[in-house]
Amino acid sequence: MDYKVQVGVQSHLEMGPLDDRTMEDLDDECLFPSEMDAQKTQSVDPNQHISVSGSLPFNGNKMTRNGVYKSIKTVVFSNKLNLLMPFGPLAILVHKMTDSNGWVFFLSLLGITPLAERLGYATEQLAFFTGPTVGGLLNATFGNATELIISIYALKSGMKRVVQLSLLGSILSNMLLVLGCAFFCGGLVYHGKEQVFSKATAVVNSGLLLMAVMGLLFPAVLHYTHTERHVGKSELALSRFSSCVMLLAYAAYLVFQLKSQTDLYVPLGEEVNQNGENLDNNDDDEDEAPEISKWESIIWLLIMTVWISILSDYLVDTIEGASDAWDVPIAFISVILLPIIGNAAEHASAIMFAMKDKLDISLGVAIGSSTQISMFGIPFCVVIGWMMGQEMDLNFQLFETATLFITVIVVAFFLQEGTSNYFKGLMLILCYLIVAASFFVHEDPPTDDQSKQPGT
Repeated sequence: MDYKVQVGVQSHLEMGPLDDRTMEDLDDECLFPSEMDAQKTQSVDPNQHISVSGSLPFNGNKMTRNGVYKSIKTVVFSNKLNLLMPFGPLAILVHKMTDSNGWVFFLSLLGITPLAERLGYATEQLAFFTGPTVGGLLNATFGNATELIISIYALKSGMKRVVQLSLLGSILSNMLLVLGCAFFCGGLVYHGKEQVFSKATAVVNSGLLLMAVMGLLFPAVLHYTHTERHVGKSELALSRFSSCVMLLAYAAYLVFQLKSQTDLYVPLGEEVNQNGENLDNNDDDEDEAPEISKWESIIWLLIMTVWISILSDYLVDTIEGASDAWDVPIAFISVILLPIIGNAAEHASAIMFAMKDKLDISLGVAIGSSTQISMFGIPFCVVIGWMMGQEMDLNFQLFETATLFITVIVVAFFLQEGTSNYFKGLMLILCYLIVAASFFVHEDPPTDDQSKQPGT
């Protein structure tokens, strides 16, 4: 028994040190492979760095060329509408070789069409990196860049009436034609239900549009009632003061949209999609993949803006000659033709989002663009004209002001329910046809600045 006890105790004592040694050995084994791996990586990394650095110049240049080629292929050759791009250089060539203002205007109009659409495409790509709220603001801003560029060139040439009519036409086109096409196409795709959008955003934008109508209405009423305290000066002073107030109101609206009430704008579109179809999340994930990078989007925005500016100069210089050659009123060209070309980006994006049941985005593009033109574009041109010494005012004449007022009231009634269908879209499109026919038979009354228009 004593032997067994001794053997048991000895074996137990011997197992203790063995266990201790095995734990230390295990610790050493755990540490050793990590040190060996570190040594291996250190021994391998220099070779890898050498090999990469040795092939960096060639691969870097190749990757740069491939990136530029891919970007050009994506932006320039991915849309069939870009087949009209050669008409821009052709317009410049015809202008230098002939005196045909009608052809120069027509070719410039065709050349600007794909540029305006690609400008909207680059803005949408940039919106992926800025978030939905800022992206919607960028979309509305650069979507209206074509009209603003044309207006600045016309204002520089002293063509105040063309500026007024083109900006008015942009508002009418966005509110009736763009929104109508979005409602109509979305209603055809989802004909079994009524599409839903946020009534809160529609009410805010309708209020801003009514405020813009107020700013345009009072100078016209002051003019036609002959109640100015200082004839020829009170109307201009009221226009400039109202423009500053409208710019202040638009700045407050931006703060309200981007800072104070972000929940009112961002989540509502998502809630509508979830209530409409719960399977849209997968489609949203697929749609949220930008095709070009952020810097490529910025570079393309600059390129398109410069090219549109060049063609806009030729477009403005030949608009009066085209009106005489075609026997078409300048009012019809400015209110109907120019905005349709300038709103190509809004047309494409608003219809696309409506057909994907993202009606809040379509409403933001169409009504948001109208709000931006009325509350920022028009007052901005008044202030710019003030700086240039041009007497740009908010008196858009009685016929044009009445047309805008009736249009805002009609669209506000269509938006008050917060639902849309293809019938509402059809009604808006038919309303736009009535407006177009009205301007085709409308003869713009002569004004003091028309004698100053540089037609030659």
